[in-house]
Amino acid sequence: MTMLPHGFHHIRLNLARSKDFPEGSKRHGYEFVAPLNSAGHIDVAAWKTHKNLCKVRRFWAGEPDEHGLLTHRQGGTRGATWIFDYDGAAADDDEAGYRFGEHPFEIGEYVSIKDDDGALRTFVVTSVNAV
Repeated sequence: MTMLPHGFHHIRLNLARSKDFPEGSKRHGYEFVAPLNSAGHIDVAAWKTHKNLCKVRRFWAGEPDEHGLLTHRQGGTRGATWIFDYDGAAADDDEAGYRFGEHPFEIGEYVSIKDDDGALRTFVVTSVNAV
């Protein structure tokens, strides 16, 4: 197992309550590794140094898991967008975090992700563990 630098965290997001899932869902979501600063925000400088360690797993009931990387791309709201990239050669599989750079990743916080079909879904942070 790869030892991760100080400040890296394993983060789990579960689908929040919605029309289709009134109770939310633990069977739909994401787990990813990212460096967080003391305020719980993604640390861009640490990410730049260790991009290859920032892995993501998308789990969705009834579908095979997808594995990729947390990536920071220029453009989008406020000049940059965090995405989950499952195939570095294709852009049609990317899932963008809505204002990921502004949200603290703390238990109970909500974040939104636009999936590869363009649907914006809300997720709740259910765990943040230093690794």
